Amino acid sequence: MTPLQQRQLNLPNDRWKPLEIVFWLMPVAAYFFFPGYLVLISQIMIMGLFALSLDLILGYAGIVSLGHAAFFGLGAYTAGLLAVHGWGEPLSGLLAGAVVAGLFGFITSFLVVRGQDLTRLMVTMGICLMLHEAANKASFITGGVDGLSGMMVGKVFGVFEFDLNGTVAFWYSFAVLFILFVALRRVVKSPFGLSLIGIREGVRRMPSLGVNVNRRLIAIFTAAAAIAGVAGALLAQTTQFVGLDALGFPRSAELLIMLVLGGTGRLYGALIGAAVFMVAQDYIAGLNPAYWQFYIGLLLVLIVLFARGGILGGLEKLAQRFKPSRKEQA
Repeated sequence: MTPLQQRQLNLPNDRWKPLEIVFWLMPVAAYFFFPGYLVLISQIMIMGLFALSLDLILGYAGIVSLGHAAFFGLGAYTAGLLAVHGWGEPLSGLLAGAVVAGLFGFITSFLVVRGQDLTRLMVTMGICLMLHEAANKASFITGGVDGLSGMMVGKVFGVFEFDLNGTVAFWYSFAVLFILFVALRRVVKSPFGLSLIGIREGVRRMPSLGVNVNRRLIAIFTAAAAIAGVAGALLAQTTQFVGLDALGFPRSAELLIMLVLGGTGRLYGALIGAAVFMVAQDYIAGLNPAYWQFYIGLLLVLIVLFARGGILGGLEKLAQRFKPSRKEQA
């Protein structure tokens, strides 16, 4: 096999693997086997979408952020305010959340992409804290610490009404997550996605290949902000409430923990990390409400020590260890 042929084999493709199909069938199975946990599963899918947006900039482009909740909160408040003031159509609310968060992401991206890791951390965290305080002060609009309530979210497609059991919210969240995941999967496997990985691994070399680094970073940062806005709008619509914590720094920190748990730069790592974090949080908080964060921290330390690359990275290493070598296959 020539080196050119070897490189061609290593290029990503859009074919769905059997494990991927099984992965997406699991939520469908959970709907039938765990009907009492539909609300929790919906929250997991929403946070998984939120984690996907961070994975775009951190896992693929290498942009570190501690203020990604700013875009999540903007999307949530946009959809929430529309619903409070009489515009409760769900799909247009998602679109509005994406537009507002994406526009704000585009404006702030010029500040973020100019710096290095530490600068980006401080800038993104500062933006998030400023928005949080602004929402707190503007209580006549946002509800302040009491939160934004009184939403009248309409029926999905004018047919499916949100119910207390969470059935419509479950399928609505699942459909939005799956559609956006398919779109992002195509993006990261495209030449644009490969260029982001090149920027992450060697930002100084990419201009010599004709890549406009800042333009691509601005584009992916804006897209990630828009997707985070969709996740926030989805949370607002399914819960019909927006709390001030949607813009809080702890939500950004939890999001980063989810991504580290699952594994960055894989997309599926974001979904798995969100699921593990939220299930562990729900279970451990039920056992020990006062010290559940200790056990989450312990889980994170164990993952970092023994599974570099997160849960998916650890599973890949185990699979390679037990995979027969070429000599054994021959």
